[in-house]
Amino acid sequence: METIKPATNIVFAGLGGQGVLKASDILADAALRMGWDVKKSELHGMSQRGGSVTSDVRFGERVLSPMVPLGEADFLVLLVGDQLEPNRHYMKPSTVVLAPAAIPVELLLHPKSLNIALLGLLSHHLEITREHWLEAIRAHMPEKLLEMNIRAFELGCARAAS
Repeated sequence: METIKPATNIVFAGLGGQGVLKASDILADAALRMGWDVKKSELHGMSQRGGSVTSDVRFGERVLSPMVPLGEADFLVLLVGDQLEPNRHYMKPSTVVLAPAAIPVELLLHPKSLNIALLGLLSHHLEITREHWLEAIRAHMPEKLLEMNIRAFELGCARAAS
């Protein structure tokens, strides 16, 4: 009987307008480019008014549901620190929490690229090639924002390596 490795479970959490959905779209795209089965879901809440937004991304050999089960997140990516408590129920003891404090905002060309810098930080933990990350970023960013976001991704990568 074939053994299938469990899916990787990632929850993104932030506020409306911070790029939670954009970051999860890019991750899902990069994982697809690796040839994995990918499922994604999102919860907008009052996102139009700056309320909480979460997005789940699951990928692996075979993924049956888009929702990260409670207590099963491998990674919790926070775009704002105060979203830790409302999303703690996704965590297990080994969950890796990636928070905005890991990225010095003054090093970003624009604060709105924090989401992409956090993807760079996350990339250090995942088996997705740099090439696939960059292809996914290019696919989801307009040309005028591309260089700024690639630099943000590289900043996140550098922060993860140090």
